[in-house]
Amino acid sequence: MNYYKNIPQYIEFNDSIEAQKERLFECLKSSKWGPQLFEEDEIDAVCQLLVLEETNKTRITCQIRERILGLKPEEIVRQWYLNRLINRYGYENSRIKVEYPIQMGASTKKADIVILNAKDPQVVDIVVELKKPQNKDGREQLKSYCNASGAPVGVWTNGNKITYYHKKEPNIFINLTDIPKSSQSVSDLISEKFTLKDLIVNDKVANQKKSLREIIIELEDEVFANSGEDVFEEIFKLILIKLYDEELSNNDKAFIDGLIKSYSNQNFDYENLQNFVSTIDDKHFRELEFRNRGETTNLLKERLQELFDHAKTKWKGIFNSEDKLQLQPNHLAVCVSSLQDVKLFNSNLMVIDEAFEYLISKNAKGVKGQFFTPRHVIDMCVKMLNPQYGEYMIDTASGSCGFPVHTIFHLTGQLFTDKIVDIDSKSQQNIKKIFGIDFDKAAVRVARTLNLIAGDGASNVIELNTLDYTRWDLRQTETEWLKRNSSGYDELIKLRSKKN
Repeated sequence: MNYYKNIPQYIEFNDSIEAQKERLFECLKSSKWGPQLFEEDEIDAVCQLLVLEETNKTRITCQIRERILGLKPEEIVRQWYLNRLINRYGYENSRIKVEYPIQMGASTKKADIVILNAKDPQVVDIVVELKKPQNKDGREQLKSYCNASGAPVGVWTNGNKITYYHKKEPNIFINLTDIPKSSQSVSDLISEKFTLKDLIVNDKVANQKKSLREIIIELEDEVFANSGEDVFEEIFKLILIKLYDEELSNNDKAFIDGLIKSYSNQNFDYENLQNFVSTIDDKHFRELEFRNRGETTNLLKERLQELFDHAKTKWKGIFNSEDKLQLQPNHLAVCVSSLQDVKLFNSNLMVIDEAFEYLISKNAKGVKGQFFTPRHVIDMCVKMLNPQYGEYMIDTASGSCGFPVHTIFHLTGQLFTDKIVDIDSKSQQNIKKIFGIDFDKAAVRVARTLNLIAGDGASNVIELNTLDYTRWDLRQTETEWLKRNSSGYDELIKLRSKKN
């Protein structure tokens, strides 16, 4: 029963839990606040905080302030997150403060939630900011609160999305996978062994409800606006390193896949997959290297450059052998922290496709007469053509390979989902009958990477000018071109019915 017997203006709440949820969700409707981050039990727990006025107006009780407040979207999300701090992270009520005053120069602002240090209640450990439903506005306000209060950890959420930050220096904030539990420090969290199992369970796109495109846009604001480096080139390098790091854990992936198949013949959706994988013992798993482990930024850059060198050797034709990471070490640390919890292989390929489309369209749209077909139009065209196994498909002006990749989507039927997917050997052979040709090096490199993730490797995306086909064979005299294109070009030439 949700009412206060000693307060006459409140009456007994006889609504079912479902009816109470409706009251919450009705309040959130048309706002930018929402419940997507929270579990059913967390939502239900906050329903228990609702009270009803005699006028039939619904209000809500704050579990920290023990006051009855108006039912507003921000307050609902605050109560959901307070419930999580208490029950999931184990923070005592006495350490949690709401509307906590923070001195900002001559003025005082109020932080939505803070967690005080267990030993010294004058010290703020964590600031949680809810006031700004727009991510960019909220992030900036949160960082100013962390700087003013000295808090090393900040959280921004609107209930639908969430971001965790660790303040290393006044103007350098790196992303965290989560916040520390009450028994942990930030260094404990950063230095924990992190394996492929952890990446599956903590995948940022699924857990924080952020797309890879949104993460890249954040990095443009936070890093690249002040770095002077090419967003496309440097993000592309980091994505390739990330893919290589995940590839190195293929034995662990095979072990996880084997357990899943022995447990069920059905594909898991993400929530079931997350729950199942979280129970796996990963003490013998390889530790992922694409992570900011808290070492110096120079050491981090050295480690990432070594991974990049190995990735270039494994997947030739995407970058030149002499290419280096150009970002300054402190900027690189921020980028790695932002991308480290995004799972690329066996993930929803549409998320990656969308991010690449954004990067390459910024980099080349309208230049040299290049215009990229919107992805939803590509998807419609592929469905109309209805390609089948055994058929050859070639896009002679493929750009970033939207049509070939969506043909792979169509043939395999699963890569738009968050299910864990393997491309079987029969499908692999059929996928190798899909070709892309484009004269733009940047587009070809993106296309090869997309095809790599989709399952056919980078082999059948070829850097050629379709309108200048009489000169194609001359390119075989170019050593650097052959290094990048010989495999796919050889496969294409085999398909000629006549030599000419």
